[in-house]
Amino acid sequence: MCMVFGRSSDIVIVQHPVSVYVPRSYKVTLSVRAEGTGILNYQWFKSSKEEVFGGTRADLIVTAQRSQLYICRVNDQFCNCVFSKWVTVKVLDIAKPGLPVAWRGEPHIAVHPAPQTVRQGERLTLSCIAFGIPTPHYQWYRNGHPLLGKTMDTLQIENAESDHRGTYLCYVSNVQEERWTEAADVEIVPTNQLTATDKVALLIGNLNYSHHPDLMAPTMDVHELANLLQQLGFRVVSLLDLTREEMLAAIDKFLLLLDRGVYALFYYAGHGYERLGRNYLVAIDAPRSYRSENCVCVQRIMRKMQERRTALNVVLLDTCRTWYNLDCIASEIRPLVPMGNTVYGYATCENAEAYEVQDGGKSTGIFTKYLNKHILQPEKVTHILELVSESQCSYLGRDPFVTGKQAVEIRHMIKEPRSLTDPIRTTGHTGELHLRDACWRQANELPHQKLLIFTCGVQVEVSFSALFSNVMVAFGRVKTTGPRAQDCTITLRSTPAMEDIFSSPGRSSEMDSLLLNNLVAENPDCSLRLCGLQKLQGSLVIKVDLHYTHMDRKLWLQESKQLDIGKPLVASCDLHRVQQAMVAQRRDGAPAQSMGHSRISHSKQRPRQTLGQPGRPFTKSAECAAKVPTAGSNEPGENDETEPQDFTH
Repeated sequence: MCMVFGRSSDIVIVQHPVSVYVPRSYKVTLSVRAEGTGILNYQWFKSSKEEVFGGTRADLIVTAQRSQLYICRVNDQFCNCVFSKWVTVKVLDIAKPGLPVAWRGEPHIAVHPAPQTVRQGERLTLSCIAFGIPTPHYQWYRNGHPLLGKTMDTLQIENAESDHRGTYLCYVSNVQEERWTEAADVEIVPTNQLTATDKVALLIGNLNYSHHPDLMAPTMDVHELANLLQQLGFRVVSLLDLTREEMLAAIDKFLLLLDRGVYALFYYAGHGYERLGRNYLVAIDAPRSYRSENCVCVQRIMRKMQERRTALNVVLLDTCRTWYNLDCIASEIRPLVPMGNTVYGYATCENAEAYEVQDGGKSTGIFTKYLNKHILQPEKVTHILELVSESQCSYLGRDPFVTGKQAVEIRHMIKEPRSLTDPIRTTGHTGELHLRDACWRQANELPHQKLLIFTCGVQVEVSFSALFSNVMVAFGRVKTTGPRAQDCTITLRSTPAMEDIFSSPGRSSEMDSLLLNNLVAENPDCSLRLCGLQKLQGSLVIKVDLHYTHMDRKLWLQESKQLDIGKPLVASCDLHRVQQAMVAQRRDGAPAQSMGHSRISHSKQRPRQTLGQPGRPFTKSAECAAKVPTAGSNEPGENDETEPQDFTH
């Protein structure tokens, strides 16, 4: 029994214990320091006011198993006593806390806030978990500005509004150090806003045909549509001049990018026809008198797209729909499932042709011209096509040659007001998104810029730009001439040699220059167009030939260097291997049911000839060539590929 009574102030705690946040099973030391008269005694208690067994020293070692409150009582022999502050040992049971081996208690962020898409009016919750001794402090930021009063590890905003969208970060600190979390983008969408888990488009334009008249419009139509789709967030693959096997291989690759919730868009511009309600796309290697087995069936493509459980499938066809081969047996295609997610946009109606025109010095399909005009509008996709139809009808009504000959047709099985401008919401689909991203990047990866140093000291920079996913331009530029070289010129060659589809007779120089002007930021000394990259079976080697005058020797000399750039763009997808597999499958008697797919790009499926050809009457708004039937052809006159083409100003 104490005989002398003192005052509790005679004991002064000079260091209180501190709260900590640690992983489960971590050993942490709670410390209290006090000053007083004589010997001081200590007793630690838990939140239940239960004494901690053996907790009779100034330092208490705790193996953290669950979150718990602790307090320490300090007393002396005079019956004076004082209590420390309550502290919390907060425990997080996490499989891989990731603490450094020599961790001293500085903030260690175990859980970063995650990007989110939240519907308007719903609760927004962002979490940050950081270990620390002492427990870290938190301060949340949005778009670089601190949020008043948001100083907890969890940020909650009730009834999220559009003002709450932005990039969020959390600043974490204690007396030892400070840390920042990773950024988390938050999107607030209207309650009725529909979203896509991703957007993927395949555009195919066929223009240089082996046995049919060449077209002009697909080049610019595919190029411009690809740029517009990229603005809408689509991953775009755009391809020119494909054989049937290449079309099927590209479509198979395209289908691999589709998954539940994805918006898929397929666009084709080139020759085509219709038979018994089925639409066929004519490959560049199709024979003069072709049959369905020489072409790609659109309905098969759509069927495969639906099987991927996409949220929206859009097929846009800028091609003729004249009837052909009506006496043949129709291929067996199961009817489409009424899933309510399919939209067809045809440039023209049944048994009619689609026209391309001259517009401001470039060729364009009438359908694609107005598609590109309206496609960025935040309207339901079917309404966009209605606007295209109205604009096209207004245009055609002013031209007597084509009036009544081409009218947009829209077919759809769509129940929800989905738009191509709908935002992408990846929450819950990040795994699939990463796989699609890797596959898409493979088809769009350009070689890195290279600097070549020649023996004479001249430095040549070689860079690359993509016009399409299978058309690339290599640029060469002399950066430094060196001390003894003058009059330097360079040329580029490739091994294997790649055909330049833009240099063939009748190809528009204005179109060519427009493409280059859009893609080249500075004037190169030379360039080399590399087309048909899908045909590459090995590495592509660029040979740089340097010609110069040696200032001392007065000689005209040449040096060469080679640059191996591997398989650029779509060449890395090895479409030729897919082709070989399909050919082998058919050889073994198995049905080849590959589906074609293309990045959205609109083009006219219309027989075309160049301006100024003999025997073609010309008017101010259109030019038409008379039909030239081919003896022995089983192709009906309406679909004769030498039929008139229209070029309207």
